[in-house]
Amino acid sequence: MSVTDASTGSSNKATLPAAASIWDIDSAHSQTHFKVRHLMVSHVRGSLGEVSGTVVLDDADITRSRVDVRVDTRGIETRDDKRDAHLRSADFLDVANHPYLTFVSRQVRKEKGSRLAVEGDLTIRGVTKTVTLEVEALEDAVTDPWGNVKRGASARTTINRKDWGLEWNVALETGGVLVGEQVTIEIEVELARRKA
Repeated sequence: MSVTDASTGSSNKATLPAAASIWDIDSAHSQTHFKVRHLMVSHVRGSLGEVSGTVVLDDADITRSRVDVRVDTRGIETRDDKRDAHLRSADFLDVANHPYLTFVSRQVRKEKGSRLAVEGDLTIRGVTKTVTLEVEALEDAVTDPWGNVKRGASARTTINRKDWGLEWNVALETGGVLVGEQVTIEIEVELARRKA
């Protein structure tokens, strides 16, 4: 059996191990948040748009699992319309030309306890760099009232936005800059096991 990404329709020809299962991200119950320093004294927090994608879980060997996530950056929201429009512009995400942020895993490692480190390619504005997501222990599977099997996952990473070409800034008279370079990204997803 091959894996097809529900968000893109693309097919990964690698066959699945016998113990592996395919889980689709439930966009209605998944979110991506971020925070970045503002004026060097506080943080601006916001959310990005719809999250979609696929996770292949290998229950026999979790390190053989795979992740493919897509986030619609056109939905960025920080509770300020002017700031949101600026973040969508060519100064930052340039959503007119690059509407999606993507993450495709390369390697999954076990960490302390049941935590995982998922290393992969993060693409923003057409620029791809390798990052590592810190993933909390996966929630146990449950069955919802409609017979769907669900699991939850939480991950986070911190990036330097300038590595992806998001360099806009304003120097402050008192020193420092208007917008910090370090951006913390947090992903909360609800996964639905794909039915055979």
